Amino acid sequence: MQDKPQAPDGAKSQGVGARVPRKEDARHLMGKGQFVGDMSMPGLCEVAFLRSPLAHARIGGIRIPESLNGRAFTREHMQVLDIVADSTLPTYQRSAQPPLARGKVRFVGEPVAMAFAPTRAEAEDLVEEIGVDYDELPVYATAEAALAAQGDLVHEEWRDNLFVTLKAERNFDPESLDAPVVVRRRVELARQCMVPMEGKAVLAYWDHREDQLVVVSATQVPHMIRTGLAQCLELDQAKVRVISPDVGGAFGYKCVMQQEELCVAWLAKTYKRPFRYLEDRREHLIAGANTREHNYEMTAYADRDGRLLALDAHIVIDGGAYSVWPFTIGLEPGQATGNLPGPYDFQSYRCLTQCVATNKPGFVPYRGVARTGVCFAIELMMDAIAHEVGREPWEVRMLNLVKPEQMPYVNVANKHFDSGDYPASLRRALEMIDASAVRQRQARAEADGRLIGLGVATYTEQSAHGTSVFAAWGTPVIPGYDQAAVKVTPDGGLEVRVGVHSHGQGMETTFAQIANEILGTDVARVKVMHGDTGQTPFSTGTYASRSLVMSGGAVSQACKRLAPRIVHIGAHMLSVEASAAELRGGAVWAGDRSVSLREIADAWYINPHKLPPDADIGGLETTVGYKPKVDTGSFTYASHAAVVAVDPGTGAVEILDYVAVEDCGTMINPMVVEGQTFGGIAQGLGTALYEETPYDENGQPLASTFADYVMPGATEVPNIRIDHFETPSPHTEFGAKGMGEGGAIAPPAVIYNAVNDVLRRLHAPLVQRTPLTPRRLMHALAQAGMAQAESQAKPAPTPAPVRELAEDRL
Repeated sequence: MQDKPQAPDGAKSQGVGARVPRKEDARHLMGKGQFVGDMSMPGLCEVAFLRSPLAHARIGGIRIPESLNGRAFTREHMQVLDIVADSTLPTYQRSAQPPLARGKVRFVGEPVAMAFAPTRAEAEDLVEEIGVDYDELPVYATAEAALAAQGDLVHEEWRDNLFVTLKAERNFDPESLDAPVVVRRRVELARQCMVPMEGKAVLAYWDHREDQLVVVSATQVPHMIRTGLAQCLELDQAKVRVISPDVGGAFGYKCVMQQEELCVAWLAKTYKRPFRYLEDRREHLIAGANTREHNYEMTAYADRDGRLLALDAHIVIDGGAYSVWPFTIGLEPGQATGNLPGPYDFQSYRCLTQCVATNKPGFVPYRGVARTGVCFAIELMMDAIAHEVGREPWEVRMLNLVKPEQMPYVNVANKHFDSGDYPASLRRALEMIDASAVRQRQARAEADGRLIGLGVATYTEQSAHGTSVFAAWGTPVIPGYDQAAVKVTPDGGLEVRVGVHSHGQGMETTFAQIANEILGTDVARVKVMHGDTGQTPFSTGTYASRSLVMSGGAVSQACKRLAPRIVHIGAHMLSVEASAAELRGGAVWAGDRSVSLREIADAWYINPHKLPPDADIGGLETTVGYKPKVDTGSFTYASHAAVVAVDPGTGAVEILDYVAVEDCGTMINPMVVEGQTFGGIAQGLGTALYEETPYDENGQPLASTFADYVMPGATEVPNIRIDHFETPSPHTEFGAKGMGEGGAIAPPAVIYNAVNDVLRRLHAPLVQRTPLTPRRLMHALAQAGMAQAESQAKPAPTPAPVRELAEDRL
């Protein structure tokens, strides 16, 4: 592990590696945060939407009572462009998403009309007065149904219901391998919602003094939303300002332009008064963008030791009705295709990925973006290989993981692993969980009759991937340099402006720590400003675990550019050459004499006669752009392990122990890292055990309240133990890597491997479709009982060399 930097003169460190309490927590704990829902303005009107009750239908007509003229609107009233997310991917078919449905509706909950009133309740009453005639069309509630469609496609102008088809192939010739072990597996992930504490939220008004549309939105990407709104409203970007205040969670849900944002912005532009829309929980569960619905069919070829030789996969992703701007639906299949090989060293790969349009809400990147699915798929496959060759799951992983001496390593899918020791993280996880003791415990019967299972998983998280990666994915907005502006204030404090936006990542603290590391300014005196296109430099925003690496790197570079200017002025004030002075602890020192940053700032701003004649005319502020030396991404990784107890009488699963050993390079603030990991694991456990958005054959959502959509709470999340490695990235400032999504990636694989560890010993069908409900588990256990009864009547068959594992299709 890397030594932590030491503070100057023995002072308590606040810089890189210090466990500094999060600055932003104080206002939230005191109830002083400012969210869109907290705001009040004279004349503010609330907006409500009339949403489609059908999944697929033509709109025959919309009837608005005369009494609602000027207060209720359809698409025909709006002089705006549709939301169109283009892509350069060769097979991509574009979808135009109207702010309000035009011609037909494509999913239950699609907004068809809107109305405004002084209160939300009144606005909802108004939309109930609007009548809509629908002519029903065939509904494609599953990817299979959509793929089989011959006519009445989700988008009529398309040739079929495929958003995009991706193919990857390298050295794939299974016949030449002559592999003695061939394992086939099918796994599925259910559709989910993201469920941040705060749903969509947008308030827009016209600033008459600036002659500018101001949109206050709970978004992760204010600069990109400004670009998108300006395009759709056909305004110069100088006419649009986007402000993102405090945001109550996002997880990817708020990194795309929403229909409602465009509608509310159009109202403010048109009527020059303030309007607001706040998504309620039922709207989110019915009409909010969905995620996670993947289907994997895989064949693995291995030798008798369990060494993976080749992987063949077919991935089908249910992308819903529309492709989102700016990332497009192509991001999800791109990530799935490229990340399925995981952290493993093999050289033969073939993957066909199809992303299908269905009559469901559109697919949005969710924390982990496809990697939760690919981790689930490849890690269940690794357990299957281990079972087939008669070895422990971790033994097979150790055989296949990329070794530290191979770093940097380019894998079979052209992912550039920058640094790390993947086997060491797994070894440490096994030590923490005490795998040998768990195996001994399994050999003894539990007093309460429950059955013990042990599961492991290792993953990589590609973070802070930049220009070349997104250009290959064909997205309409490609990230380049992130910028940061740093300014010494007249009293010696610091103002740091960044274009990314925090929605729980602790950036106001970690960016202040980076500034402290270089300039020595007390963290309490560093003001980090973000979330306002009118005050901050451009950034494509917060997503893909990029903010600390990209904008944090820009903050570092900006502070480093200011440091020589500060030293030059300080040395002059100390009457020494700059070479004889150094900046440490927030002051310039020459021997035992010093001049503080406050005194240097006073000289620049208030008493310039104290300045050297050749002082840098750039002053005590600068804006710097930054991206890593290599923009293929930094690779965080981790190994997770869990012990579970399965109750064969009820199908209940209790997590007895859960450990995570992660390496995100140099940690700027370990406490922030741990908070992100805890939260991510909680979400991953939701994917594994609880969360599902089912639809019936008519495309009707069957989970529209929290009575139906189950999430883990405090009593469902176990005591999670975390350990850290620190393998610095060679490409980034301080060697830091992004890690905001990592915790959510491994839990489904870990929990399923632990439960399947139990089921294998019972000769039961394995579970391989999320979530792992008691019903699904009881079904597998019941089949195990039947199998045991049959096995007493006839001898067990000899295992075939090619084994297709059983499927739980409930």
